[in-house]
Amino acid sequence: MVYRITDNITSPLGMTSAQNYQAVKAGLSALTHYSNLWDIPDPFTAALFSISQNQAMYQAGTTRFEALVIHSITQALESTNLDITSSRVLLILSTTKANVELLEYPDTPLEMLHPGECAQRIAKFLGMTTEPIVVCNACVSGLSALILAERLLSQKIYDYAIVCGADVLSRFVISGFQSFKSMDSQPCRPYDIERLGMNLGEAAATLILASEEAEHQEGWKILQGAIRNDAHHISTPSNKGEGACRALTPLLQQVNKEELALVNAHGTATMFMDQMEAIALHRTALEDIPVNSYKGYFGHTLGAAGVLETVLTIHALDDHTILGTRGFQELGVSVPIQVSAESRTTDKQTFIKLISGFGGSNAALLVSSESQIKGHQVEVCPTRQTHRVVITPDGLMTDGKRQSLTATGKALLTALYHTYVKDYPKFYKMDGLGKLGFLASELLMACEADTQPTESEQRAVILFNHSSSIATDQRYQTSIQPEDYYPSPSLFVYTLPNIVTGEIAIRHHLYGETSFYILSSRDEQVMMQIQQAAFCDPSTKSMITGWIDYEDEAHFCADMYILETTTP
Repeated sequence: MVYRITDNITSPLGMTSAQNYQAVKAGLSALTHYSNLWDIPDPFTAALFSISQNQAMYQAGTTRFEALVIHSITQALESTNLDITSSRVLLILSTTKANVELLEYPDTPLEMLHPGECAQRIAKFLGMTTEPIVVCNACVSGLSALILAERLLSQKIYDYAIVCGADVLSRFVISGFQSFKSMDSQPCRPYDIERLGMNLGEAAATLILASEEAEHQEGWKILQGAIRNDAHHISTPSNKGEGACRALTPLLQQVNKEELALVNAHGTATMFMDQMEAIALHRTALEDIPVNSYKGYFGHTLGAAGVLETVLTIHALDDHTILGTRGFQELGVSVPIQVSAESRTTDKQTFIKLISGFGGSNAALLVSSESQIKGHQVEVCPTRQTHRVVITPDGLMTDGKRQSLTATGKALLTALYHTYVKDYPKFYKMDGLGKLGFLASELLMACEADTQPTESEQRAVILFNHSSSIATDQRYQTSIQPEDYYPSPSLFVYTLPNIVTGEIAIRHHLYGETSFYILSSRDEQVMMQIQQAAFCDPSTKSMITGWIDYEDEAHFCADMYILETTTP
């Protein structure tokens, strides 16, 4: 387990955690109706920073997104004596799209669009010396970042972690969600019978964590987290709540449900997501525990959501309060769960944060300030590499042997499909990154055809790259120009790089952890730290992992391999 040192929430409702909590407790919402903003033809409701707020956060030489992150982290650091120049302090940034709004400007240098280099600029501005890690796991990013921090600190690789989740909105993001018909033009109504969809929001939230050895103290601690895929669909949740249920289960082995004050759920107010969460809560016998959602106050803040909503729940429970779900009136899911529009009082100091996202990813986090509730034991597991596949524009290598192929460059991926797969037409719908990862995973699993198959929840998919989903981002941007505005949901979904992990999970029915990380450059040591951290989950016995980057049809590389534990 790891300890909370301090935190910050920066949102349109306020610039500190205290301001945000008091605003939410008073029932205030940052959601505002917009028409014709950013040349988007359809109206929408969202929580956006005002011009004056953006000006107050401005830092010379930074982008709007970077300034927001720097502001949140700086505000959190003000109440600490932390030496952030130390090699024992790590920055983990969770975001879905970082500086993607800069795609509006054709002359934007690529390095401004790469999230890993963005994180490196932020770290340099702050004076940090360690290589930052970007977690890009769709809407699960924030919770994935907190789970990674807990694992790395528990392994004593670092003493402190600054975890910041952030996203800003733009035509790119709003149009994409509108293309799914998943947004309500009016304020959202989580779990309500008349809910029509989500609203989006801008925010940053920071949680500074310390290892048990670095800070011997009482207070709020992150005990355990779990990430699971539902292996169902890249953009539609499992109607059985499969992934969410599997993420909740290991946490409930660490705590009695009677000790829980609440489950702070995702509660996006979309028809299928709210229903899925209710099913998962019912399947895990949590239907009698209070459930709430904060989307009616902030909107869905994407990469910030998991961090922001964890911090807000901590402040609420410090005030012995379970905050109400704004917009809720009458339950509109098929099984009973305990949602209330009104705030309630509680003396309990333990909660679960639950969240789900595109790519089939689901995550849950157990947080408590109760001294009698202990975290799980983290064990470092020895591992070995069993098989390796390398795909570049020049050809294919499997387990160190070059394969004979005539195709190269753009034609290579299609040739590999026809030669080695043949029977999965969905391949043609994938973007370049998805095709590359799919093919590498197919070849890897073919290499182990004669070995004992790994159980579906025991295999993780942990991938890394540098350029995120830049090739698809650029294609999608061309579809939303004012003179030729036609946003495509089938294209927008692939602007999330973690979708490739979902494609692999769906193909092979893998219910284990799926996560995607972005670095400023390929760093084998950092990759190994993250891989080893994933093995801290006792359910994970093997993983498909490695480097997978796709910049364009002539520049791509998949260097993927299978790691497995050597202990029974």
